Amino acid sequence: MSLSRFSQLLALYGPFGRVVILTEMPSSLAVDARGLTKVFSKGAVRALDGFDIEVPIGQVVGLLGPNGSGKTTAVRILSTILQPDAGSAAIMGFDVQKQASSVRRVIGLAGQYATVDENLTGTENLDMVGHLCHLARGTVKPRALELLEQFGLSDAADRPVSTYSGGMRRRLDLAAALVARPPLLFLDEPTTGLDPQSRLGLWDVIEALVKGGTTVLLTTQYLEEADRLANRVVVIDSGKVIANGTPAELKRDLGATVLELTLADDASATTASEMLKDLSTKVTHVDGNLLELTVEKGPAVAAEALRRLDAADMPLLGLSLHEPSLDDVFLALTGQKTEVDTEALTASTGRKGRKAKETS
Repeated sequence: MSLSRFSQLLALYGPFGRVVILTEMPSSLAVDARGLTKVFSKGAVRALDGFDIEVPIGQVVGLLGPNGSGKTTAVRILSTILQPDAGSAAIMGFDVQKQASSVRRVIGLAGQYATVDENLTGTENLDMVGHLCHLARGTVKPRALELLEQFGLSDAADRPVSTYSGGMRRRLDLAAALVARPPLLFLDEPTTGLDPQSRLGLWDVIEALVKGGTTVLLTTQYLEEADRLANRVVVIDSGKVIANGTPAELKRDLGATVLELTLADDASATTASEMLKDLSTKVTHVDGNLLELTVEKGPAVAAEALRRLDAADMPLLGLSLHEPSLDDVFLALTGQKTEVDTEALTASTGRKGRKAKETS
């Protein structure tokens, strides 16, 4: 095993004593963080700037934000890997700074990239984690086999992880986070880079865990993922929470309808944005030759937009009306689509995603 891998596991699982099974929850909140602040590069980068979050026991809370917004920094502080510069946080009632060892006994962590040891087999990886968690000797092997079966890895249990696909490694990584049956699971972009089938399979696993009583804090850039899995969504940008609510609440707050207009070219879309911006009380967004407006009374506004564009002799290649999605919420709040959306656009059109421009 590599020294860096051992250090990662030791930092999370030991040597802090044996696994604790909670018989009485000390708080109604699995996560209660207030005013978390973290500064890097001698003050040049404020990764977190007064960050607050609550995760009720038994729920899934999704943490959404663009790259560099502070999602991973928040998870690293809540899992005791990093120390905050200011603020406080409690995990299952335990203070992350004063009671770090107790926090580590009640959490599981699966990061953005699978960190299992590729030189070991699937079974050996889970056995190693079991011993680091100080499971009773006679329970380590049965627990490893149970998880391998649960995650559909039994057939590959005795193969080196170096022979696993990306989806298999990610499932094994999640299984490792569950060896000690933690009541709280941190999932930091767990499906990033997975193919759609593997992503759907992992969603099924996460839903089954929640039905079994596990609490989950999920960071993600897949808006469909948050919409499907999360009871509540917290949107973070530049280290601060900018929105908090259920997916339905966030969509409702955005507006009744999203109007999308496809113009002949980029310049026409920019001109049309200025021409139509008074039809919406929200910021209009231009992405290449696509113009998006969030509006009330969608059909009437669409008719007025068509009238103005026709009067200006501006050809329209397409028009659509749809109910707001979390994608629209994210765009309205942060002024940009997620990195995942940009990659999807590139794959489907053969073009690089254009940076969205805003006009007020």
